[in-house]
Amino acid sequence: MSKKVPMKQSWTQDVFIKAWDFATLAHHGQTYGGPNEGQRIDYINHVGAVTMEVIWALQFVNDCDGDLAIQCALLHDVVEDTEYTIESVAQRFGNSVADGVAALTKDKTLATKQEQMADSLRRIREQPVEVWMVKLADRITNLSEPPFYWSDEKKSAYREEAVTIHRALHEANASLASRLSGKIEVYGQYIK
Repeated sequence: MSKKVPMKQSWTQDVFIKAWDFATLAHHGQTYGGPNEGQRIDYINHVGAVTMEVIWALQFVNDCDGDLAIQCALLHDVVEDTEYTIESVAQRFGNSVADGVAALTKDKTLATKQEQMADSLRRIREQPVEVWMVKLADRITNLSEPPFYWSDEKKSAYREEAVTIHRALHEANASLASRLSGKIEVYGQYIK
């Protein structure tokens, strides 16, 4: 009987743990609404799910900086949703990670969600493909059953954003692009 040889891992556990610990502290106490009324889910659950999608996708690619992808996945909402700055991310994790997190962070000074999304996608496309993968994984995760209080209009707009993200970033990783496409299709069931 032959032994299975594991693929070369493109990321390290110590890098993961350092970013996971930081994300856990940064998002401590944050929650989001679940699919059932009154349900609240710890925000770190979202961060972990995005990172799991990235780790899953890394097995299908060669010549990918898994440490960059995983750190950006774990930290993708730290600047947008906490008091931490890009500078504090750069100090702890380096400029490449900070640049990726900055690209994944919406510019809330722009007037509309459409402008914010277009700007973020433009900045993401200027980053290494590992950052593109994080945005695909983020939307895959976000296309789970929506919070109970979302209107059909909001759900439809969110689904259309996912189509825009897929169109802009699908070249980054065929596995994530396929998974996002499937999630977009299934998400229609939540819209009446």
